[in-house]
Formats: sequence, structure tokens, C-alpha cells
Amino acid sequence: MPKRRQTRAGVRPRSGGQRPRGNPASRSGSAADARPALAVPLTPGASGTRQAVERSSARLLFFLAHLPRWVPMVVALGLLITGFVVPGLFGAAALLLVAIFLGWLCYLSWPRINTSGRAMRVLAMACMAVLVVWQARR
Repeated sequence: MPKRRQTRAGVRPRSGGQRPRGNPASRSGSAADARPALAVPLTPGASGTRQAVERSSARLLFFLAHLPRWVPMVVALGLLITGFVVPGLFGAAALLLVAIFLGWLCYLSWPRINTSGRAMRVLAMACMAVLVVWQARR
């Protein structure tokens, strides 16, 4: 005997496998599964250049936020491994792509982090610059 569908009071059951509509964060499930919506939070009191960078970065950040979580990490790891394994300019170019991505994220997060976080980001960018130059000369 087939199981009966349980329905909430006053709600019609959905026909054959339809997904519920609306905000996915409002449906039941863990809060970690919810993805951010496209909103452009501009830094208060920021210069026009910074606001323009934040606005133009919003679409790419939205795209990255909706990828599976492992994709950006695997791409960055692949570029890092390529950068370390392949000698010369090709390896340096792979490391430079990682450095540009890190620099972009550092720039976007700069106003919202404390002094120790800023120091760590500057240190990370300096290390990436040294690695790119080292790999280009290898």
C-alpha cells in the first residue's frame, strides 16, 4: 500500500517532484546550506573608486558564492601546484593568477578587518610576490 502524503494545514500538496518556490534560506534545512543573495553592500564613506570596484566585483562574488564550495579551492590549489611544479614563466603566471585573486579579496575585505588581519594579508601578498619572482627566475 503506498504511503499517504503528509500536508501542512491549508497547503495543497505539490504535484510530482516540484520544488518549493521562494527564498531557499527560509525553507527548512541547515543554515550552512543557505547561499547569499546578490546585494551590493558598499563600504560607508568609501571613495568613488572603491565603490566602483565593489559594484563591479559584486557579479563575480555572486558567481563564486553560488559555485560548489570545492570548485574555487580546487582551481586555486591546481594553480598553486602548477606554479610550483612548472619552472619558468608559465609557473610564475600560474602563481601570479593566485596572487591577483588573493589581492582582490584582500582589497575587498580591507575595511572590515582589524589590524592583525591586515598585517597577515600584507604578509601573504608579500610572500606571493616573492614566490612569483622566484618562479620566474627559476
